[in-house]
Amino acid sequence: MKQKLSVAPTLKNYDKKNFPKDILAGIIIMAVSIPISMGYAQISGLPAVYGLYGSVFPIILFALFSTSPQFIFGVDAAPAALVGAAVLGMGIEAGSKEAMTVVPVFTFFVALWLLAFYFMNAGKLVNYISAPVMGGFITGICTTIILMQVPKLMGSAAGTGELFELSEHIWEALHHINAAALVMGIVALAILVVSKRLVPKFPMAVVLMVTGALFTYFGPVKEWGVPTLSAVEPGMPRWYIPDFEAVFSVQKASEVIVLSLSVAVVIMAETLLAENNFAQKNGYRIDDNTELLAFSIGNMAAAFTGCCPINGSVSRTAMSEQYEGKTQLTGLVAGVSMIAVLLFCTGFIGYLPVPVLTAIVISALMGATEFHLAKRLWKVSRTEFFIFVGAFFGVLILGTINGVLIGIILSFAEMIIRSAKPATCFLGVQPGHSHFRDIRESTNIHEIDGVIIYRFSSGLFFANAKVLVRDIEDHLKHDTKAVIIDAGAIGSIDITGADSIESLYRSLKQKGVKLYITEHIAELNEQLRKLGLGYLIEQGCVRRTIHIALKDMGINRPYPLEGGVDNEERSASRKRADNRVQEFVWAFGAESEEQIEKQIKLQIEQLKKTKDIEEIMHGRWAHMDEFDQDEWLEHLEEHLKEIVNISGKDVHTLAADIEMHRREVHERIAREHPELAERFAQRRHLLDKHLKERRPEVYRIIVQLREGNKHK
Repeated sequence: MKQKLSVAPTLKNYDKKNFPKDILAGIIIMAVSIPISMGYAQISGLPAVYGLYGSVFPIILFALFSTSPQFIFGVDAAPAALVGAAVLGMGIEAGSKEAMTVVPVFTFFVALWLLAFYFMNAGKLVNYISAPVMGGFITGICTTIILMQVPKLMGSAAGTGELFELSEHIWEALHHINAAALVMGIVALAILVVSKRLVPKFPMAVVLMVTGALFTYFGPVKEWGVPTLSAVEPGMPRWYIPDFEAVFSVQKASEVIVLSLSVAVVIMAETLLAENNFAQKNGYRIDDNTELLAFSIGNMAAAFTGCCPINGSVSRTAMSEQYEGKTQLTGLVAGVSMIAVLLFCTGFIGYLPVPVLTAIVISALMGATEFHLAKRLWKVSRTEFFIFVGAFFGVLILGTINGVLIGIILSFAEMIIRSAKPATCFLGVQPGHSHFRDIRESTNIHEIDGVIIYRFSSGLFFANAKVLVRDIEDHLKHDTKAVIIDAGAIGSIDITGADSIESLYRSLKQKGVKLYITEHIAELNEQLRKLGLGYLIEQGCVRRTIHIALKDMGINRPYPLEGGVDNEERSASRKRADNRVQEFVWAFGAESEEQIEKQIKLQIEQLKKTKDIEEIMHGRWAHMDEFDQDEWLEHLEEHLKEIVNISGKDVHTLAADIEMHRREVHERIAREHPELAERFAQRRHLLDKHLKERRPEVYRIIVQLREGNKHK
């Protein structure tokens, strides 16, 4: 069901404080669009002025219907390159009358395809694109466009194609460098990069454009051979119906319709990916499907004004973000101000130096790349890092269409890889407790005698069904009476998963072991019935909770634990004490020692202000248990001299205080957890060994204190 269409949704409840920023950003977007749009229009096979026409009504209409507060629409690289390649492939000369006839028809069918995508709710497909794919995709597009622009810094024409073709263009440009153009471009780029760091809110791009135009007017820029933008005749774009008959009469209709589909797919994927990327980065939400309608309306306006297909522009949006554009008023201002330029200021365009404008475009694109994400992924997940790299090089080497396909394939591959290795564990109970926990959490958690309780944390489908079966079969023992699957995290099951469950059920039945499926949502029962496993429900193998499954077997609380471990009910206070055991280690895992050291240093800084020794003795983390406290005290001992200097206490007195706290912890362990006392003593020996290695002088003081306490 479609949402009610809203006009200018991002301007509702407009905050007036954003007005100056939106106006400024809009004017900058208009100015930056002049060289970008004219260049891309030529790439698409149209005269340069049509790039300016594509920056008027399409951008205004998109701004009125888009749900993205900051994304900018306009003539852009990917659609222009695709249409330009298609036009050349059809044997049509770029800039010819025939090209001016075919390209608007192309744009019209792109708009129709986008409208069809809107009615098909195709916008939801972007939900299957992961952050690494999205980041790699955007970075690939930005890098491609930067490489396209590099020859223009040297006074040559913009490059086209993918990485290898672009490299050839750059190599050729290096043999025909215009020194003045290169100096102007490099200086402008350096000024923009530095100003972005030092004064990020200052509109340096506008200053450079005005300076460049004045330098061209009053200086010898043209004599130096530095290229400037082509002069444009004043006037508004003309509205007319594309000449469909001319296209159909030369039997190019099928080519146009099919090729326009690929362009529409690229516009949908590239723009939605980029829009969602900016939305995620800036903390707002967009309606993907409404965006498709906005794309269609914008392209329909482009078709009826003779333009090439229009796309969301990462470079313009990055520029808008740099100058703090907050709403689509930015897009409206950009479109309206372009009208003013076309009517009154076309003479100014001819004085703008191409290298300076190119530097502005490159600066904006550099800010939109996400190499920082790749760096982060390298540290936290190599798999996701290589997915980022795959999407990046897919776009850079194979082009946007293939990059989109690679990105989608990588996203689905990532989903399958993750789901194929689901989080699983076997559950048991802590003596005196009734809730089930991972037996790997502690040696004090025991399995129920004769029962395997297995938690599977993923949907069950073809890629991971064998994991469930293998784990359970490998864990079976000679005295196993039942297997209970905790299916609380299984939201769906496919036919392969169902077949695996059925196979496991029959295999266990032959061994006299009962199978239960528990804790899942009710919808899973419906799936089981549809997949032919309804008989498991009828036979009582599907139960709402683990407790009910155990009760069905005649096993009641307190549950008998493996190895005859005592499982008598414990008092509430004892349960609270049990639940605190090594809570700090559970929370921070392998980083627990590092975190304790970090907390110690924070406490020492606090000690400088408060002089409160008692607070530093106990630590500030709310859930620190006895084992954690012992390690905390050991870390304190390593900082003994530093604490002495801050507190003014005698070193022996402070060491005695720490040792007294340690005895209290030991006594509490012996009283509340007698079964852990021996383990505590062994751990204490290990901590002493570490202290002796790290702070031998402190270790000697502690040993002397213990020897003294023995003789008291």
